[in-house]
Amino acid sequence: MSKELELNPNRVVSYLGKPSREFTKSDIVRYIRENGVRMVNFMYPAGDGRLKTLNFVINNEAYLDAILTCGERVDGSSLFPFIEAGSSDLYVVPRFCTAFHDPFAELPTLTMLCSFFDKDGEPLASSPRYTLLKACEEFRKVTGMEFEAMGELEYYVIAPDSGMFPATDQRGYHESAPYAKFNEFRTECMAYIAQAGGQIKYGHSEVGNFTLDELIYEQNEIEFLPTAALDAADQLMVAKWIIRNLAYKYGYEVTFAPKITAGKAGSGLHIHMRITKDGKNQMLADGVLSETARRAIAGMMALAPSITAFGNTNPTSYFRLVPHQEAPTNVCWGDRNRSVLVRVPLGWTAKSDMCRIANPLESDSQYDTNQKQTVEMRSPDGSADLYQLIAGLAVACRYGFEMEDALQLAERTYVNVNIHSHENAHRLKDLSQLPDSCAASADALESQRSIFESRGVFSPAMIDGVLKMLRSYDDRTLRQDIDGKPEEMLKLVYRYFHCG
Repeated sequence: MSKELELNPNRVVSYLGKPSREFTKSDIVRYIRENGVRMVNFMYPAGDGRLKTLNFVINNEAYLDAILTCGERVDGSSLFPFIEAGSSDLYVVPRFCTAFHDPFAELPTLTMLCSFFDKDGEPLASSPRYTLLKACEEFRKVTGMEFEAMGELEYYVIAPDSGMFPATDQRGYHESAPYAKFNEFRTECMAYIAQAGGQIKYGHSEVGNFTLDELIYEQNEIEFLPTAALDAADQLMVAKWIIRNLAYKYGYEVTFAPKITAGKAGSGLHIHMRITKDGKNQMLADGVLSETARRAIAGMMALAPSITAFGNTNPTSYFRLVPHQEAPTNVCWGDRNRSVLVRVPLGWTAKSDMCRIANPLESDSQYDTNQKQTVEMRSPDGSADLYQLIAGLAVACRYGFEMEDALQLAERTYVNVNIHSHENAHRLKDLSQLPDSCAASADALESQRSIFESRGVFSPAMIDGVLKMLRSYDDRTLRQDIDGKPEEMLKLVYRYFHCG
């Protein structure tokens, strides 16, 4: 058995003895027949960013073949705001490679994610996932390389406070039990996500923790491994669904909202990216950041204001993006620097063999650490439409290869100091700022929409829908209007508590 299959926690992969990307319809039928599966669920993301579910009882094998082959018809106008009720029928067709055994279903159930198709049997042009597929294809055509991504999924768990072993306020980073109360909940979530095909890097407690009205609020994070951008978005969608379902089972409240209350850490959704060719990471060259990486960063610098339209989609997003916090406000990038918009994380470029130093009995590891280098976009949060966001980042990185002055822009926006420190205030004057409201984000997207629509990636209807949604909040002066009014802030937080 290959290393890819050994220890794989996905029950379907383990049973069929092949990677999920090789699943066929006959594999799915075989798994259902031989494992007593009674139900099939189709799941698909809608315009509100949540997964929707369609249940099928397996009447007989002929019916099973029909739904796996033909999919089913759904009401698109109830799923997407840009689809008119008069011509709203859409098809949903399962993607066999996404199959997983549902960990929550009482009856044995196999679940698959679906793609949308229009009345002519063509992929729905305005489907967020199809938009991401097009963005990745166009990135490949322009650069000859592959665009990969991974997410850092931050969330708060909320439950009654026992008062025992209180954590230090806003000092929860990587805390262990008993000071961290929800480590076991997080690890159970991770196990279920892995069983559903999620490629997890690690999990830990995060900075945020506090008590309010006899409830404990504890921030956690699950971070994924780099993979094809389409798979990265799918995994994040399923992970959010799993975390919420498990929280419901235990009677916990969970939120991915960007802001919880004033003065406490908000939750982001940092997206790491890397660019590969023939399976090899192209982000480093001779141990330093490559021209490929700097071009991609330049594209993100150019389109950063409009990327917020996909990654920061409700008014509370902009109460997280404020100065002097770890969330960014300035359009710049740097190495290992959490005050910048795009961070180049520590990348194992040291020449020493740290494993052998820590473990003297080991021989030289000869491990290729170049594969680990990524760059991280730090502005998005849990309100994001995952497919639109990662598609927007793919467009931005591609744009960096289309810009004549990409390397010069990368040079101008590089910052290697804490830009929030007083002694570095002069640097701020040279940097552009991120939008401070949904309204400002809409303005940025409208001014740059032609870049996202180029090469047919984002449909005009999708961009129009995003603009309409952002402007509907009428929040251009909201941050100033409720400054110093914590009660008004909390009302806003609760209104968007279950965003994404």
